[in-house]
Amino acid sequence: MAERFDLVVLGMGSGGMSAAEMAATLPLRVAVVERARVGGDCLWTGCVPSKALLASAKAAHTMRTADRWGLPAVDPEIDTEAVWKRLKAVQEDIATSDDDPQRYRGLGIDVVHGDARLAGRHRVEVTGEDGRVRLLDSRFTLVCTGSRPSVPDIPGLKATGFLTSESIFELDRAPESLVMIGGGPIATELAQALTRLGVRTTVLERGQRILPRDEPGLAATLGRLLTEEGVDLRLGVTCERVGVEDGRKVVHGTVGGVPVRWEADELFVATGRSPNVEGLGLEDVGVEVGEDGVVVDDRMRTAVPSVYAAGDVTGRHLFTHSAGHEAVRAVRDMFFPGKGTVSDLVPWCTFTDPELAHAGLTVAEAEEQHGAAAVAHRMALARSDRARAEGHAEGEVVVVTVRGRVVGAHVLAPSAGEVIHELALAIRHGMSLSDIAALIHIYPTYATTVNQVAAEAAYEGARRYHGLIRPVLAWRRVVERLQALRRA
Repeated sequence: MAERFDLVVLGMGSGGMSAAEMAATLPLRVAVVERARVGGDCLWTGCVPSKALLASAKAAHTMRTADRWGLPAVDPEIDTEAVWKRLKAVQEDIATSDDDPQRYRGLGIDVVHGDARLAGRHRVEVTGEDGRVRLLDSRFTLVCTGSRPSVPDIPGLKATGFLTSESIFELDRAPESLVMIGGGPIATELAQALTRLGVRTTVLERGQRILPRDEPGLAATLGRLLTEEGVDLRLGVTCERVGVEDGRKVVHGTVGGVPVRWEADELFVATGRSPNVEGLGLEDVGVEVGEDGVVVDDRMRTAVPSVYAAGDVTGRHLFTHSAGHEAVRAVRDMFFPGKGTVSDLVPWCTFTDPELAHAGLTVAEAEEQHGAAAVAHRMALARSDRARAEGHAEGEVVVVTVRGRVVGAHVLAPSAGEVIHELALAIRHGMSLSDIAALIHIYPTYATTVNQVAAEAAYEGARRYHGLIRPVLAWRRVVERLQALRRA
């Protein structure tokens, strides 16, 4: 006998949890199906463990470079086993509080464990660990099954063995040395963290810079800073084969046509993500699945009216925050049709030190779309009193405008992920730099640099009217004299 629900959510990661909690407030009868651990990639293989690792690495780096702040530098004794224990403790704390299944059951949500597949346009079949099948009939189904690390087709890679973001945090400690294939956000963050913790780390990126989706100049500056810290960053690399030689894992490749080899205790692959669509029965019920994942419209609807999808499984934006946004908007659209359009403005941040945050168009994208109307406004962090006081003057704020309106923003600075939100809001609401300049910013903060960018733009605008000042003042004096004569 099938049980009846208003909504069945597949997956209990960031998207699924947000959707279920929102739906439960309407109120609706909601079930969430999870085959693994509640919390998804964010808690177990992504945001949480990586940020905990970065925090430990930053503490070690601060100790090692304390002489920058007039304090004695200390080379810390680092035991990465203790670091790994700490990050797992952080995970457990979240798993037993905010992400505890019992908390969701307390909201009236039915949490179901097992493998799910669509057995019809309004039916989900869940097979538990004991082999028993549970049938869930629902008005709507929301697919939030996320993604997993992609594995590149490099000869010898699978036979040699490698780590990914799904497996590195399952270790008890960090390897002694590591070669990373890929130069995106995951590899960049972990490369800096592991290097700061004493792990010899090499990053192999096939492009000519790391973080290819970010503002090129800022990404290049970050790459230089990582290299100065000891990350062995190699660009323009073609990985040709992988193997084991004398007990070491070796990558053979070329740089500019010249053969090169890199060896380490372990390999780490970070070359993108693949959607988790297998075994869900999506295409059997008419849901279209493309190369990037489930095909959806701007309301997260699939080709089947009763089935929606959100988060990584759609391949739109592979971020925890965008997954939560999309899932909540999808639920809104299900029960308030036409009210669930999602935003394409998704800010993001790479949490290196300094952080690199992004919102809207890059300078090149704005120039390609708008030509000469696109203007880039820049302010080096060296002009920030806060940055100079704290010894973090490497970085820059770049704001892109088109006909005076903010369309893009990029920040390389400590806490850039916090600073970017003001600029993202400006982009969303079509605000100008003058609007930002009119807001009083707290001094001294890193956000003051945003205000400096806006103020510089305002001053530049004022200089355009420099030639009109004297005639206006002369006319004002004439008017004042006439008024004085009338009063006399």
